[in-house]
Amino acid sequence: MTELPSYADLPPAPYGGRSAWGLFGAQDNLGLVNLMTPERIAAAARLVRRGQVFCLDMPLGSISPALATFRGAPRHHVLHQPGTAGFDDVYDNFYPQASSQWDSLAHYGYAPDQLYNGATEAEVLAGTRNTIDHWARHGLAGRGVLLDVERARRAAGRPYDPGGPVALGVEDLELARRQAGVEYAPGDVIVLHTGFAAWYVEQPDQVKHRLHGNVISPGLAHTEAICEYLWNSHAAAIAADNFAVEVFPADRSPAAHPFGFLHHVLIGLFGLALGELWWLSDLARDCAADGVYEMFLVSAPLNAPGGIGSPANAVAIK
Repeated sequence: MTELPSYADLPPAPYGGRSAWGLFGAQDNLGLVNLMTPERIAAAARLVRRGQVFCLDMPLGSISPALATFRGAPRHHVLHQPGTAGFDDVYDNFYPQASSQWDSLAHYGYAPDQLYNGATEAEVLAGTRNTIDHWARHGLAGRGVLLDVERARRAAGRPYDPGGPVALGVEDLELARRQAGVEYAPGDVIVLHTGFAAWYVEQPDQVKHRLHGNVISPGLAHTEAICEYLWNSHAAAIAADNFAVEVFPADRSPAAHPFGFLHHVLIGLFGLALGELWWLSDLARDCAADGVYEMFLVSAPLNAPGGIGSPANAVAIK
């Protein structure tokens, strides 16, 4: 299947929201990445006009201390024997999801033991379902569409703080989409520029330490309307420059499930690829300058059997 039903036509999920399980077959491990077909990738490659390349990864170690308390910053050691011509290096304490990253479909389920497409906890732990290597073997490439919500809100005279918990609703995404002059197409990667990453790197150490385990950032509002909007865009992925794509802090209480923490829906029910903490400032600046908000986007996640996440390893080419 390379075309999708509308959100309203998806079957209701038992604890709220609507489910895309089974749309691509009972054993599918790709989710909406299935929409990245050869024909769509080839069409996206034709968007390259200037050959300008934008690295969408933050430098390793630039998120320090890690925003989530259960993650850490990588330690880099250069290996060299004095007097020899060779150098090598090693990283330890390396958490693939501590900086610019992809969340695989094994990262978060709809509920305990209910991951995307019916995968179980045991299957994820065994490395057989929904893990990052499935995307690595398929490849992640296609048309990127930049939604610059920071610029759109400022241009509209609406208050905006890239370091605050600004909940971005459908009206904000539509404002940015209209400013960009684009229409969505199946298989797109929606690239959401909130300004958080650029704000973060300018903060003093005391602010960065305060954010460790107490993350506050703008992002998608915790509403079903946002989920419906994203599904009906028929995008394969959404990647943002904030901590979790969605606004933080989240509400993980049972009463708020599943929309209080959108990962339950976007990953667990939809199979949508989520990219987090991408570096988008340079790309956003270029799009504002030339008025072109679509580009060819390519990413190579780690081919790590059983992996839960991966550095983004992403570039946009215009």
